[in-house]
Amino acid sequence: MAANGAPILLPSTTSAAATRRAEALIPTPFGEFRMIAYSADPEAYAPHLALVHPDMDPSAEVITRIHSECITGDLFGSKRCDCGEQLNRSMRIAAAGAGIVIYLRQEGRGIGIINKLKAYQLQDQGLDTIQANVHLGLDIDGRDYAVAQGILQDLGVSKIQLLTNNPEKVEAFGEGPVEVVRRLPIVVDPSKENRGYLHTKETSMGHWLNLFH
Repeated sequence: MAANGAPILLPSTTSAAATRRAEALIPTPFGEFRMIAYSADPEAYAPHLALVHPDMDPSAEVITRIHSECITGDLFGSKRCDCGEQLNRSMRIAAAGAGIVIYLRQEGRGIGIINKLKAYQLQDQGLDTIQANVHLGLDIDGRDYAVAQGILQDLGVSKIQLLTNNPEKVEAFGEGPVEVVRRLPIVVDPSKENRGYLHTKETSMGHWLNLFH
């Protein structure tokens, strides 16, 4: 609901191969969000999701998190990565700042949960996250953010403050219709379980963490 108690009415359009299919108000531990499902297939089992704060102002520089699905971290609280903690923190920030969390179904940086578990086995044998993907013949990072840009356009948003440590997410917007006016860091303190993973993200993938220098 909007601040005045009226329902949010957002236009239904096609955005980057994903169309708005359904929406509902979802109460969360962080506050209420309008959850909107986007997919190319109207019967898609796992659509992309946008969690939009009821007071989101599309004319503002909207705080936005583009979060790729991580079943192990987001759902089961795995400590092998920082994904679950980043998602929770993003929800809290979006709730406080009338922002948006876009949840893209790109498990394991695009390799899927089965290959992700295979990669974890290789990591347990001494490979890092990059080496494991290469060993399996997979992309190091096969994610795409065009759908997220389309979702933001559908929501009427043209300027965002992007919650990310990943330079590729910033670069993905380039000269497109949605402008990243500011990057907001979202760094999680390393634990013994994810220290190696975060070290690889910073030193080999160029993520802006500043944890190991």
